[in-house]
Amino acid sequence: MAVSFVTLFQWRLNSVLLQQENEILLGVKDQILSLVSKLDEVGSFLGDPFFWTLHARETAKSFLTLSVPNLGKKGKEQMVSFIRKLDEVTGVSGDERIWACYKTWVNEIRGTLREADDYVDDFIIKVCGQTEQDQKESTAEFGSEIENIKSRVSEIMNRRPQLGFSPVLEDFQKLLRSKFDEGTPLVSCMLSYMNLPYDLKLSLLFCCSFRGVYVKTKADLVRVLVAAGLVQEKSGELMEDKAQENLERLVDLGMLKEEVIIWDSCHVASPYSYYESVMKAEDFFISTPNSDSIIPPTARHVSILKAANTITGMNSLLHSLFVSAKDGLSEASSDCLRNVLHNAKFLRVLYLEITKLKNLPDEIGQLLNLKYLGVTHSELTELPESISNLRNLQTLNIYWSGYKFELSNGVLNLAQLRHVKMFRFSDEGEVRVPLGISRLRNLQTLEGIYAGGGIAKELGIMTQLRSLEVRRVSEDHADELYFSVMKLTRLQNLSLFVERVRESYDSSSSHWYENSIFPCLESFSSPPPLLQTLELEGRLIEMPLWLGSMENLTTLRLYYSHLSENPTTILQFLPDLKNLEMKEAYKGRRMEKQFFRAGGFSKLEHLLIGSRNLVEWAEIEEGALPCLKQLTFHYCKELMVLPEGLQHVTTLQRLNLWFVHEDLIRRLSPNGGPENYKIKQIPLVEYRGDMSRDILQL
Repeated sequence: MAVSFVTLFQWRLNSVLLQQENEILLGVKDQILSLVSKLDEVGSFLGDPFFWTLHARETAKSFLTLSVPNLGKKGKEQMVSFIRKLDEVTGVSGDERIWACYKTWVNEIRGTLREADDYVDDFIIKVCGQTEQDQKESTAEFGSEIENIKSRVSEIMNRRPQLGFSPVLEDFQKLLRSKFDEGTPLVSCMLSYMNLPYDLKLSLLFCCSFRGVYVKTKADLVRVLVAAGLVQEKSGELMEDKAQENLERLVDLGMLKEEVIIWDSCHVASPYSYYESVMKAEDFFISTPNSDSIIPPTARHVSILKAANTITGMNSLLHSLFVSAKDGLSEASSDCLRNVLHNAKFLRVLYLEITKLKNLPDEIGQLLNLKYLGVTHSELTELPESISNLRNLQTLNIYWSGYKFELSNGVLNLAQLRHVKMFRFSDEGEVRVPLGISRLRNLQTLEGIYAGGGIAKELGIMTQLRSLEVRRVSEDHADELYFSVMKLTRLQNLSLFVERVRESYDSSSSHWYENSIFPCLESFSSPPPLLQTLELEGRLIEMPLWLGSMENLTTLRLYYSHLSENPTTILQFLPDLKNLEMKEAYKGRRMEKQFFRAGGFSKLEHLLIGSRNLVEWAEIEEGALPCLKQLTFHYCKELMVLPEGLQHVTTLQRLNLWFVHEDLIRRLSPNGGPENYKIKQIPLVEYRGDMSRDILQL
């Protein structure tokens, strides 16, 4: 059965049954499964190509109505022609009364299931904190309501419209693959959107909503999609993996565009980010400084971008709220936010960016259906005690918090917590977590922590972890930390930041961490076998030999290693390495051809080199770097010469020269620069820095 809004509700019901906390639902398990079975019938009926055509027609019509200024005359003509072709495929011949009949029936089913979804949320809130006897009575009432919902669905199905002529699926899909003139990209993008499965359509709309001043990583997007219920929960499988597959598919289709600067990040490609008509049809609403700020009463997913300092009132049906402030929120807005949280009992996703909130209102603890809580670039120093009530919370994202922020003991009650991402506004950003953190058996991500005070030992118990970031690693707990990490056989991402030696710290110097040496790193002899991403920030006396044995490693970041030896000797034969960043990793002034030899780095696609000491990269052997797509020089202010042989790297698509010497840019100029032959085959060369305008225009 094709994924539809019916399927998403079925996923919700099955997810409720899977959660061990809801053992009280076992008494009504048969009623729930019976409703799920009945919905199979509804889903099969709605899966008929006729309804696909109906949805495509409605989407096209709303798109035509709301997007005329951007379509242009040709685009409008093509969209009208497309609607006529849909009528021909179905044989309805454009009779609006017939289409209205079908649309009314579908909306009745949709409305019934949305009410049912809200009723499930209401039940979860109601039984929280009840006595055993009260829970039994509430569960019995819930079972009766499930039966009523099933009866309503059956009654609506009995009134289902006669489909008559049903279009051939191949004809419909051929129509969706129609090619339009390059001058009407909006129309072509609209057709691509129509051809998506329903869950991918909603995934794209959530990506449109979840944006702001700061770029969002794929991991952030994955967690939002899981919290929003767009991935089916199955025993023994991780929903995050399926959500990641969906994102990669949207990237492959060109609907999401990967960021150049920040690895593993993406944003919605234009013009998909401006699908106002589609978003309204699915109860999404985005408010910007230049748009209508009146939130429709039916909106379930609201995004307020660049909010000046106010948040307007919202309805109680809200399921997702994204707020990105321009420069903090006013006191009045904070009060309004408190009222919103008090009423939004169905809220599942809450993300607040640059609000500068000093504290979260206690009302946050009333959001028992909340699964994603993100408060970034704030002034929080603690979380309210009521946070311990959020028993369904999956993700806690407190990134760039206040200087004194610590994680409270209340978090230990959040049994469903899967991802914790933290960073506080201080020199090293580490956040202290309470002892007992290993009680959170569902935790997959733990980032931004300090591992002293017994936490390093606890980490060894958390074998389910897939991503770990530890800051301020010091000699007093390093051995225990490495020993624990070696036990984490499922770990895929690891970031370690050494504690800075204070007297050596100078932000204007090229010698960050020069006296801050990774302690006892030789004892980290056997890294987790599934590790894909490794980040080491701090001085290395020598390259660890175990780096050369990491067969699954795809991304390596070496920051402020200050190595005297060539760091690539050990790395060049890693079979899957695709991304390599070396910022102040090598303190030599010259890179010889031995750094990148023919036959080495067989899969490397992105290479970043940052060095304030580097003056010359002499040569690249012909045949080296056979898959390189992007090369970045970052703060190489002494670099005067790009390597001979760069012109033979024919796969290179982008060269980034960020904050490099002006003389280097002059020599690379297409207007008579003597070294332009090295880069003239590269499609895109980008300069950034403090150069004068005439230099930048070379």
